[in-house]
Order: sequence, then structure tokens, then C-alpha cells
Amino acid sequence: MRRFVAALCLCTIVVLTAPAASIAKVAPARRLVLIDDDVVGLNGVPALLLQAPDVDVLGITTTSGSVWRDTATAYALRTVEILNRSDVPVVPGATYPLLNNEAATARWEGLYGRLEFKGPWTDPAPAVARGSGLGVPSPAVVPSLSIGNPVIKPSSEIAAAFLVRMVRAHPHEITLFATGPMTNIAIAQSLDPSFAANVKELVYMGGSLSPQQALDTPAAAAFARGFLDTPRREFNIRWDPEAARIMAHGAWPKVTMVPIDPSTGTQWTRGFLDSLKPAHSTLTDTFQSGLEPGFPMWDEIAAMVWLEPAIVTRAETLYIDFDTSQTAGYGDTLSWQEAYRPHLGERAQTVVLRVDRAKMETAMRTFYMRRVGR
Repeated sequence: MRRFVAALCLCTIVVLTAPAASIAKVAPARRLVLIDDDVVGLNGVPALLLQAPDVDVLGITTTSGSVWRDTATAYALRTVEILNRSDVPVVPGATYPLLNNEAATARWEGLYGRLEFKGPWTDPAPAVARGSGLGVPSPAVVPSLSIGNPVIKPSSEIAAAFLVRMVRAHPHEITLFATGPMTNIAIAQSLDPSFAANVKELVYMGGSLSPQQALDTPAAAAFARGFLDTPRREFNIRWDPEAARIMAHGAWPKVTMVPIDPSTGTQWTRGFLDSLKPAHSTLTDTFQSGLEPGFPMWDEIAAMVWLEPAIVTRAETLYIDFDTSQTAGYGDTLSWQEAYRPHLGERAQTVVLRVDRAKMETAMRTFYMRRVGR
């Protein structure tokens, strides 16, 4: 009897303690991410997500937008070099929009007025001619980068095929960040009709609802001129409106839209950049010379509302689509509340309208000043 009781106690101890021991050995789940971007400079989504401790970036796909695709690819390659993450593949994608082109844009301007920013179709200006890639007429011309030219080479795979392959390998596990024009996303959806449904969630920077100047600085006033007369126009969507519409009609399980609106309360400042100096990492040192103060934190908001959701102070659920009518509103953002939507394929999205700038900068500083690498 005594032997039986002892054995029973031993079994009880094993049963009660084994699960706890197993739980202790389980590592925190890492979040899988794909980044699709018209990368310019060292800032933006890649620099933040590659620094995040619980995130695995499966790859960066590039597209034309603010600069031509090959220039964006060079910036992405240089970014992973600086962050000592050359293990992350950089995969070139679309060079041109699905339908829009330079001649059509010029014809549209003749009818409806000048577009202030047209990416690489923008008339070159002295203020942006220093290795930015803006206003470069040929997609094959890659200027010398202000953050240094990359040594490593891009993947030979095509971006849309890579996106489809990764999502098929990790169904319902990947967060897709789209912070440039949506061309690669649209092509991936066309290649694989199940693509959007198999992504865990989409977070994108694009579109515009009713942005208002929020900061009293010359730079903020300059950017405000772009949406005073055309509050529904934003470059990422206007570069390839047809692709944006295909994206908006996708069967994504969850979509977070970051339009221009919250960016008006943010700005890269010399004070913020100086606050990164104590880290003395390659990343923070490159920031000092490779990033010009004054620009809103457009793409950074997209990364931070996912990494630190508490920074969001106002968001709404809206049904979103984009105008592809080739009229004055070509590329404009369309939005409705549930009761007023036309039921033409538009889907509900969480639209971020305002963020806490101080809270966001504090969190960004933590990520930028981490020392990581593989």
C-alpha cells in the first residue's frame, strides 16, 4: 500500500509539473512579415520591422513609385546591408503601372491641372537632385545613393511570384505591408485568386480622406499645399489607380489603411535624429547624414500602428475603393460608411486617422537604437 501511494504521488507530480515545464520551453511566437515598397533612403517600414525583436521579415519586394524600381531595389539592398540583415531577400517587382503611363499623365494634366509630384516623372528640381532618383527619366538609370551603394545583389525571382510563393508556404500567417504603389500586390492577386484570402492581414500606406495641416512649420505648410485643393489624392494610389482598386477588392481577412491624414501630425526633425546619436550604430549614424528633416513620417506610421497599436488615437471602419474613371478624380480615394456604400466590391477597412506623435517617436527610438543583426 505504501509503495502504491508513493507511486501515485510520483505520477501526480509528473502530471502536474510536465505541462508547466513544456510551457516554459515554448519560445514566443515570431510574427511573419512581407514588405512591398518603393524604398527611398534608409527610413520607412524596412528599417523598423528589421529591428523589431519578435518579427521575421521574409523578404522585401520593390516597385516603382517615388523612384524607379531599380533605384528602390538599390535602396532596399543598402538598407539590409546597413542593418546586417543580408539574409533577407530583396526581390524586384513592377517597373511600370498596370495602365497609367507618363504620356497619359501629361494628357491628364493638360485637362485637369498639374500634379505636384509624379515620382520619377516629376520635373527635376535642384532640391531633390542629390541622388534621390526623383525626376530620373530612364528606369535603367540608378543614381549614386546618398546612403552608399549596395554590394549585394537582388534575387532573380519576380516579386509577385515571390509574394505568392511565400503566402502559399505560410497561409494565414503573414502580415503584408504595402507602402508604395500596389502594382505587385495586384499582379499577385491576378496570379493567385486565393492570395489575398491567405494573407493574415494587409497594412498599407496610401489614400487620403481629409488631411489638415497639424504642425506650424514651413515644411508642414509646403506639404499641405498638396492636399488643400485635392484632399482625396495621394501619390501611392495615383501612380497606379487600377492596381489600388484590385487591391481594395481583395478578400483580405483584415485590412488596416494608413492614409495621408495621420501623417500631418508627424515630422522628421533634427531633434529626433539627434536623440538617436547615443546608439552609435551604423543605422543611427547613417540617419544623421542620410535623412533630411522636414518630411512627414508616412511609412513609419504604417509600421508603428502594427508594432505599437496604442499610438492610434482615432480610427474608423470605412468601405474603401479608388477612382479609375480617367476623369478629374482619377486615383482619388472613395470611402463610405456601411449605410451608404454602393456594394460594388468595396470592403471594410480599419482607417487610421490620428496617432500620438510623442508616443510613436518614443517607440520608434527604442527600435532604431536596438543593436541587432545576424
